[in-house]
Amino acid sequence: MAISLKGDQEISSVPTTKSKALRINLNKDIYGTFAEIGAGQETARNFFRSGAASGTIAKAMSAYDKDFSDAIYGFEEDGRYVTQSRLEKMVVHEINLMEDRLSRHKHPDKLFFSYANTVTTIDFAKNFKGHGWVGIRFQLDPLEGYNEIVLHLRFKETDARLQQETLGILGVNLIYGAFYLNDNPKDLVKSFYDNLNSDQLEIDMVNFSGPRFMYVDNRLMSLQLVKNGMTNAVMFGPDGNNLLPAQVLYKKNILALRGSFRPVTKVNMDMYEKSKHLFLGEKKVEESKTQIIFEITLSNLTSEGKINERDFLDRAELLCSLGQNVMITSFQHYFKLVEYFSEFTKERMALAMGAQNLIQIFDEKYYRNLSGGVLEAFGKLFHKDLKIYMYPSHNHVADTYITSDNLEVGSRMKELYKFFKKTGKLVDIEVEEKEILDIFSRTVLKMILKGENGWEEMLPEGIAEKIKQEKLFGYSRSRVKK
Repeated sequence: MAISLKGDQEISSVPTTKSKALRINLNKDIYGTFAEIGAGQETARNFFRSGAASGTIAKAMSAYDKDFSDAIYGFEEDGRYVTQSRLEKMVVHEINLMEDRLSRHKHPDKLFFSYANTVTTIDFAKNFKGHGWVGIRFQLDPLEGYNEIVLHLRFKETDARLQQETLGILGVNLIYGAFYLNDNPKDLVKSFYDNLNSDQLEIDMVNFSGPRFMYVDNRLMSLQLVKNGMTNAVMFGPDGNNLLPAQVLYKKNILALRGSFRPVTKVNMDMYEKSKHLFLGEKKVEESKTQIIFEITLSNLTSEGKINERDFLDRAELLCSLGQNVMITSFQHYFKLVEYFSEFTKERMALAMGAQNLIQIFDEKYYRNLSGGVLEAFGKLFHKDLKIYMYPSHNHVADTYITSDNLEVGSRMKELYKFFKKTGKLVDIEVEEKEILDIFSRTVLKMILKGENGWEEMLPEGIAEKIKQEKLFGYSRSRVKK
C-alpha cells in the first residue's frame, strides 16, 4: 500500500522529473542517502535543483576512487565495480549508517532509504555504450523491515552527458515509484520510463524484495520488461529470481530450446536430454562453460490477443521445478535470437527444435519483412559457430518419421536446404521410444481442461503431481472424470 502524503497536491498521471523530486522533498518523513559511482551525482542533482532538499537528503556522495570505495564498501573479489554485488554492499552500508547515526527516539516517523547506482558510461572510442546497476533500499513504515528494488540498465545513447542525464531521471523515477507506486509493482515498473524512452536505455533485469513485495513474483515483473518494450529478452532461474542475461551468457557455450511448454512434456525433456548430450560431445564445448536455456517467445504467451499472465506463471513454475533457466524474448525469428546471444559470447551455440520449426526456418514467408529476405536471415543465422539439433516428428498420414533426410521444404528452398545440410550444421536427434513423438502439449492441455484421464503419463516425472497440487493450467479435482 502506498504511503500517504500530508499536504500533497494532486499532480498529473505522468509527473515531470522535477515535480517527482519535489513531492519527495516536501514529504517530511522521507529521508535518506545517495551514493552514486560512475556518472556523477545525477540523481541527487535533481533533488537539489527541485528545492526543499534539506529535509530529504541526509548525504550525497561519489566514491569514485577505487581504493577509497573499497575502504568504504569492502573489496570485490573479481575486481569489478559495476556489479550487483557492489550495489548491494552500497545500499546496505548506507542504511546501516543511517540507523547508527540517527536516533529513532528523536526521529520516530522517519522513513529511511538509501539509493545507489554504480555505472560505466560510454567509452572514449564509443565502442561500448555502457551499463549499470541501480537500486534502492527503503522503508514504508518505521517499524517494518526494509524493501529493495534493484535493476540493471544498458545505455543506448552515444554521448556520456546524455547518459548521465538519463541515469538521473531514472533514479528519480525509481525513488518516486518506491514510495508512491509500491502498491502496484506493474505500474511501478512502467514508471521507470516516465520522461524517458526506449532509445535512451534498456532495462533488462529487475528484482523486488522485502515485506511489501513478499507476494510479488519476480518472474512476472520480468515479463513486464519485455511486454512493455523495455528489453528484448529477460531470464530467471530455478529459484524464480530474475537473472542478468549478459552475466549468465558471457563467454558461454549456449544451447537453446524454444517451445510453448504449455505444459512441459516428455518430448520437451527428451529433446533437452538428447540435445544436451550431443552439444556436450562437441569438441569446442566444455560443460563448465555451457548454459542451457528454455526459451519462450512473447507471441507464444499471447492468448486471445493478450498475454495470459496466469498461464505464463504456470509454465514458469513447471520449468523452474525442473531446475531450468528460462528466457522470455520478443524474437520471433531464430536469427534474431542468435544475434542476441552473439552480443555476449563468441563460443559455440546450438538450437534444438522439432521438424516443424525447421520447416518454418526454410519458409520464405517467414522473412517477408526483411529487405534481404531469406538470404539475409541465413547469413546472420549461420555465419556464427552454430549447430541445429533436429528432433524427429511422426507423419501420421504416411506413418513415417520425419528426419533431416526426408524433410520437405518449398521448391525454391530445396537447394539452399541441401547446401545447409552438407555443411554439417544440421544434426538429427535419435529417438528410441517412437511412441512419445505422438505427445503434444496442446493435447495435454485440452485433456486437463476437459477433466479427462491419461494426460499424466505424457509428462515428466513429478510434473503431473505438481499440476494437480497447485491447480495449474485450469486443473480442478472436481472436474476429473471417474
